[in-house]
Amino acid sequence: MQDYSPSHPCRLSQVPRRDFECDVIVVGFGAAGACAAIEAAAAGARVTLFERASGSGGTTALSGADIYMGGNGGTPVQRHAGFSDSTEDMIRYLAMAGGAAPDTDKIRLYAESSLGHFEWLKAQGVPYKLSYLPGKRIEPETDDCLIWSGSEEAWPFADSAKPCPRGHLPQNMGRSNGRFLMDILTRRVESLGVDIRYDSRALALIADEENRVHGIVVRIDNQPRFAHARRGVILCMGGFAMNREMIARHAPRLLRTNDPIGNPGDDGTGIRLGMSVGAAAIHMDEGFCTLPFCPPETHAKGILINQACQRFINEDCYHGRIGSEALKQIGDRIYLLADNEIFQRPLEYSRIEIAAVGESWEEVERELALPGGALTTPVATYNRHAARGEDPFFHKQAKYLKPLDAPPFAALDCSIGKAFYAYFTLGGLDTLPTGEVLTEDRRIIPGLFAAGRTVCGLPRWGSGYSSGMSVGDSSFFGRQAGKQAARPAVEPR
Repeated sequence: MQDYSPSHPCRLSQVPRRDFECDVIVVGFGAAGACAAIEAAAAGARVTLFERASGSGGTTALSGADIYMGGNGGTPVQRHAGFSDSTEDMIRYLAMAGGAAPDTDKIRLYAESSLGHFEWLKAQGVPYKLSYLPGKRIEPETDDCLIWSGSEEAWPFADSAKPCPRGHLPQNMGRSNGRFLMDILTRRVESLGVDIRYDSRALALIADEENRVHGIVVRIDNQPRFAHARRGVILCMGGFAMNREMIARHAPRLLRTNDPIGNPGDDGTGIRLGMSVGAAAIHMDEGFCTLPFCPPETHAKGILINQACQRFINEDCYHGRIGSEALKQIGDRIYLLADNEIFQRPLEYSRIEIAAVGESWEEVERELALPGGALTTPVATYNRHAARGEDPFFHKQAKYLKPLDAPPFAALDCSIGKAFYAYFTLGGLDTLPTGEVLTEDRRIIPGLFAAGRTVCGLPRWGSGYSSGMSVGDSSFFGRQAGKQAARPAVEPR
């Protein structure tokens, strides 16, 4: 059998036969692939969907299915809860969350179309309850919908964009929302007559000498099969969190932890396929990383210090921002300092344990074998300002400011390598909002589209990430790719 590689296209002139022929090929059956297939089929295209696993889901099925939506005055859920969300505020927040190089075209399209995306999801059968859960949460176990899912209320974001909760969870009890969402989308894909081929692993793109994409080689029953697409191939194959070699090459900071989030398919194959025909891969060093020290919400009233006993973040921001910033610190030791009034047992899966306890901060300092004053000095500085309702260095919200002065005192061990620092990648192929894949000089590669974590989309900075951005980005821009790919080709293919 000929050796096919994601790093090298199979030339059209070398294709021995056409085992499959359709208008649009979708590769990957997570949220991006499902939504791409739905829109392409709804537009009248004949669609074949290849998935390497034995069923649908992808990494979306492992998620909380939180989707970041708002703007346009607010979704029905936001308005029912008393929130009015302006599109411009959502755009400003997403632009800040995008880091130094946000994709402003994608951001504006996403924000302006967010209400329509909410209604589209409902039309596919996704239920949303008119309910709001205040406070800091990760994955609620109730069937409620609206949550604060990012750093909207925290500095520096709140200084530029009016805060509003935008995390929308489907109405489903427990923590299986991702599977619940994917089951709904799967049924919709099936109802549209999409030709679904499971246990089909992508081997190489089929492209002509000018790198126009015409199809894909897949392995089925351990044999190469050749699929031809008259209009386009859409890569929705996840990121590269499960590929340690790619992590080491592109995002080595993530190797400080051993807790990748994803499924075995998140091995970077989709990105490599795109690059094989000249696609640009951007922001490959970026990733999401969480430190779930909060909830319990009272822990946001504590302070986080690094190995040099310095605060490095406002503790009231999103747990993913905190995790990403923690990975940037020199040394592995990270401690959360708490007093008796705010201490609660951390979540079991956080792997956060008590490192030291004392009746005074000096005693905690000694238990941690720190030099005299290393701990007591930053605590005293924090307490002095907190007593006045101030945080001049990190601007934590007043409702989370409290002097840590109620003994006994504790240092919770949030050290890298001990606590749970889960991550996935954010870098990927460069695309237009339509899903069309671009080269390094931003030329469109004919016949190639991509969406989901195969792409560097809305979320492209770990320190700006909010829950719901990934599934939101995947589902919305999967739709755009599906619609664009379904358009009849300008030239015969």
